[in-house]
Amino acid sequence: MKIMSLNHSATDRMLLLMSVPAVSFEFFPPVNEAAALQLWEAVQRLAPLQPRFVSVTYGADGSTQSRTHECVLKILRETDLTVAPHLTCVGASRQKVLGIAEDYWRQGVRHLVALRGDVPETARGVNGRKDSSCSSFPYASDLVGGLKTAVDFEISVAAYPEGHPESGSVEADVENLWRKIDAGAHRAITQFFFDTEAFLRYRDRCAARGIDVKIVPGILPILRFSQLLRFAQRCGTVIPDWLHRRFAGLEDDVETHAMIAQRVAIDQVQQLQREGVDEFHFYTLNKAPLTYAACDALGLRA
Repeated sequence: MKIMSLNHSATDRMLLLMSVPAVSFEFFPPVNEAAALQLWEAVQRLAPLQPRFVSVTYGADGSTQSRTHECVLKILRETDLTVAPHLTCVGASRQKVLGIAEDYWRQGVRHLVALRGDVPETARGVNGRKDSSCSSFPYASDLVGGLKTAVDFEISVAAYPEGHPESGSVEADVENLWRKIDAGAHRAITQFFFDTEAFLRYRDRCAARGIDVKIVPGILPILRFSQLLRFAQRCGTVIPDWLHRRFAGLEDDVETHAMIAQRVAIDQVQQLQREGVDEFHFYTLNKAPLTYAACDALGLRA
């Protein structure tokens, strides 16, 4: 599917607003029984919204492999949802990575989220930059190509509207994304962001580069602002000043914090919808209320 132009007629915009968008949800594998209960409550709450798929994260170094696998199988067996496990390749042999993928296929999985994963701090190359060349699949594009030679999965990959911390620039990240799409990926899901204009510029750059797959915005509802700041520091997401002001002094005011977080999420998805976005990926953090509210604002009903 081609990326939509930002120039819509009034009629086009009205039709876009009348259509119900597609959504997908990300979950992470639980670490204990209480977390498992919370995850399952979120799955059951969001499942009636009929997501295109739900993804399950995988530790960048494979650290959650068994828990991810168990979570994927539980959702597959106990719901009608399409499950898309994350699969990373850093530090793992080709045989191991493809073995995991083939096992997922045998279990009924048909969609993967293919990621390079974080390179360990000890793996440093020239000029102190992280070096993933010791892996059988050094980059996500290599992983996508390897997966396509093994089994014909539908594959989603990551995109970074504000640039990956290691890419050096947004332009370099667009080139990285082009390589992943050229290797066979079907969809790009972005890192979370709060600058809508940054996403729209990135979408335009991708279209100009000839990237003709869906660029799906990743939406992170703000459960705790302090937690958001930690996430943003690790992945390079810019937190605008207006967002700092909205949450200033609210860390201990749970009710007001939740109300503002809901408003922020709704405003973001509605603004993107007005710009022609018709698919959204929510990083739920295994909690449903804020994600559900944003989906409701998009016109989705259980």
